Amino acid sequence: MPRPALTLAKTWRLTAPYFRSEDWRRGCGLLASVIAIELFLVGINVALNEWNNRFYNALQNHNWHAFVTELLFFCCLAAAYILLTVYQLYLNQWLQIGWRRWMTRSLLGNWLSAANHYRMQLLGDAADNPDQRIAEDINLFVERALSIGVGLLGSVVTLVSFVVILWGLSAQAPLQLFGTTLSIPGYLVWAALSYAAVGTFVTHFIGWRLIGLNFEQQRFEADFRFNLVRVRENAEQIALLRGETTERKRLLGRFGSVVVNWFAIMRRQKKLTFFTASYNQVAIVFPFVVVSPAYFAGAIQLGGLMQRRRLSTAYRARYHFLSRSIGNWPNGRR
Repeated sequence: MPRPALTLAKTWRLTAPYFRSEDWRRGCGLLASVIAIELFLVGINVALNEWNNRFYNALQNHNWHAFVTELLFFCCLAAAYILLTVYQLYLNQWLQIGWRRWMTRSLLGNWLSAANHYRMQLLGDAADNPDQRIAEDINLFVERALSIGVGLLGSVVTLVSFVVILWGLSAQAPLQLFGTTLSIPGYLVWAALSYAAVGTFVTHFIGWRLIGLNFEQQRFEADFRFNLVRVRENAEQIALLRGETTERKRLLGRFGSVVVNWFAIMRRQKKLTFFTASYNQVAIVFPFVVVSPAYFAGAIQLGGLMQRRRLSTAYRARYHFLSRSIGNWPNGRR
């Protein structure tokens, strides 16, 4: 099975039991609310895109009445956006703690039943710090599953919504090159998708190794914490046997793995940041470069130019989400 499909299968296997449990009504209700708010936020972004056109046209035309009207309309949209953003975070966190509580109880029950905790110790490294994993990984899994899942849904809806808008704008402002009008249906769509596709491919090519590095970092951190706790629990024996020097060397060795892997993450993140920072700076002027011939040819007004820039900003925001998610995507080995 391909790695993405395997990862999705494992994610579904961890996710589905909660939404089939005795707490499914609250979980499904909270999830539906978070998704509904995400869709409303996409709708507000679409409305803001249309607002950019009207607002900047009002400025260009020195239309005071339209200017004031659009400012009031923006205030309404901004208030709705703020309210929805706050409650999306609140409901998301409510869902996270409920989901984490259920998974913690379930896994603790499995770990502490039928002497499983003892038998897992006999497996050595094959059972990688189950206590640390229950404490930390459940929290990370729930948080990232919701963040990536809802974010991907919002990205898809945004893409569909703005493709429709861009296609219509392409017809309103045909491509102008060297004074010649070229009839390319939806050329703004193809330009935006091509730019986003190149950025996505290069970002994944540079950053995919962060997935494994972050997995190893969590493993090394958990191993280091476990050994610190072990020293504290066996403090008397260590003191009687004068084993402080040996324990210190062993602990520093565990921490050395943390440091080495951290430097590997730093190097990979530096390369990724070089590209993403460059990509995002180019994205600021990219829509102007594409649309400016039509603007200077008089095919569109200032509002149309700024509306297309607003679309690029929305694409760039979704690209930010992608670049942040690269290193946080669950590893297939979990």
